[in-house]
Amino acid sequence: MGYDEFIFEDYCYDSACSTLRLRYSYRGGPQFEELLIFDFPPRRLSPKAQQVLDRLFRLILLLAGVSYYKAFVPSLLTCRAFELNDSTAEFLQKFYERGLAEFAFKNGTSLEGRVRFRSTGVSATTPIKVDLPRRTCVPVGGGKDSIVTMECLKQSGEPLVLFSLGDAEPITACIEAAKLPFIRVYRRLDPGIFRLNQAGALNGHVPITGILSAVALASAVMFGCDTVAMSNEHSASAANLSFDGLEINHQYSKSFEFEQDFAQYIKESISPSINYFSLLRPLSEIEIARRFSKYQEYFGVFRSCNTAFRQAQQARGRHWCCDCPKCRFIFLALAPFVAKPDLIEIFGRNLLDDDAQSEGFAELCGLRANKPFECVGEISESTGVMSQLVNDPDWRDDRVVRRLNEQLASLPQANSSQYRALFETKHPHRVPQRYLAMLDACG
Repeated sequence: MGYDEFIFEDYCYDSACSTLRLRYSYRGGPQFEELLIFDFPPRRLSPKAQQVLDRLFRLILLLAGVSYYKAFVPSLLTCRAFELNDSTAEFLQKFYERGLAEFAFKNGTSLEGRVRFRSTGVSATTPIKVDLPRRTCVPVGGGKDSIVTMECLKQSGEPLVLFSLGDAEPITACIEAAKLPFIRVYRRLDPGIFRLNQAGALNGHVPITGILSAVALASAVMFGCDTVAMSNEHSASAANLSFDGLEINHQYSKSFEFEQDFAQYIKESISPSINYFSLLRPLSEIEIARRFSKYQEYFGVFRSCNTAFRQAQQARGRHWCCDCPKCRFIFLALAPFVAKPDLIEIFGRNLLDDDAQSEGFAELCGLRANKPFECVGEISESTGVMSQLVNDPDWRDDRVVRRLNEQLASLPQANSSQYRALFETKHPHRVPQRYLAMLDACG
């Protein structure tokens, strides 16, 4: 069964239990209610800060709706909760089209030029200036990237608070290891969406970092922070493949393009007083891995493997699965910088000495049709590292390294100058000068 209209019904924040309710429906079809539970005591807000927070709640309603919209992907999206102006409709259209590009590709459809947010032509809102304490909010994902961000700011003496969306084990463990104050929000998806998926509704990847960004900004206003510093690196902007002239990027809502669009929307439609950027944007994944290797206190607790973040808590993995693109890429990225026995201890096995892993590493190195649909580095980064391991006495005799050696020789990026550039190049970014100085000092 299909539906021709998706509706953003309303939102309601209950201050007594710090819970934001988001309601959606399909015209003539299923209804949904999502809960966001802000699990920390909010500060007392001025009237202007309350207005800013309400605008952020509206943005959360609009972005989080992508999780329910994808079940039937009708072309028309209508907001009953409030009127949409043209700039908001344009921002949302791009977020849904680009953020669901992988989902659409895997489901054999296209959303390009098809998604239409109904705009009422109401005037754009005037942004509101507010006074916020100087403090940086750092979202923690449980992997190496956010660890590098929070350790850099901590060592620089920057006042900061950590933020988590949910309580997955790696996130909780990294926060405990950091010994820093933190705030947490729980997201409770409507169980009806899971029943629809089981019944055959469309399902797939959504731009979750965009949703998380809006929730982090709302939390920053409630707790008292003037900055949200993400940990999205340069390689998040690289597309996995091009199809019918459209670039499909698994990490779209981590990309520099999304960061620019999102920050501009916040500045022009909500408040110029909240700073949003990614501290690691100037760096490659391999440079981030090098920096992470200094923080051995996190070796036993960090984890990027997706099995740790499954929706159903009972289905979450407790260790690296060692059989997915993320596990392979993190193992490869750390191999030049972490002693081999220590790296094997982290993962529980040597992924580069396992013949069954060869095909997966070949994909990472660009020796197959496209880069895996996962949060992994650019092909040039994987190739650069693998080409170095070929000459490393600790790694050169491992089965995967030996097997890929001859194939890598045909790739232009498999040379020492390309490898050195991974540490030397500063990529385009929006990092304010004060934070850029901290990043340079922690190198």
